[in-house]
Amino acid sequence: MLAAFLDDIRDHDLIAPKRMADRLRLPVSRLAKLAHLNRNTMTARPESPAVQAKLGEIARIITRAAEMTGDEGRAIIWFRHQPIAGFGKTAEQLVEQGHADAVMGTLESMEQGVYA
Repeated sequence: MLAAFLDDIRDHDLIAPKRMADRLRLPVSRLAKLAHLNRNTMTARPESPAVQAKLGEIARIITRAAEMTGDEGRAIIWFRHQPIAGFGKTAEQLVEQGHADAVMGTLESMEQGVYA
């Protein structure tokens, strides 16, 4: 299941922006905004280290959430729609605001049984 998500968003060893957008059910322009990337740069130069790093953050969050929920679909729904306690915002909103680290911290706390 998780291997399918990672396989589906990759083109060889790179995260493919269009594939990731499709899996997250987002327009490519929304994914670019979420990742703080220029849409044209993201699609024209997906091999760029900056593009791969930003998309990698999102992929790690989805993968970690899917490991916890046991389902990629639930992880994506959580990422896009479920406000995180203590923040009052979704993981998607927090990532867009530059707080991917806070989302990963929340997932780590949840994995340890802290549900604030």
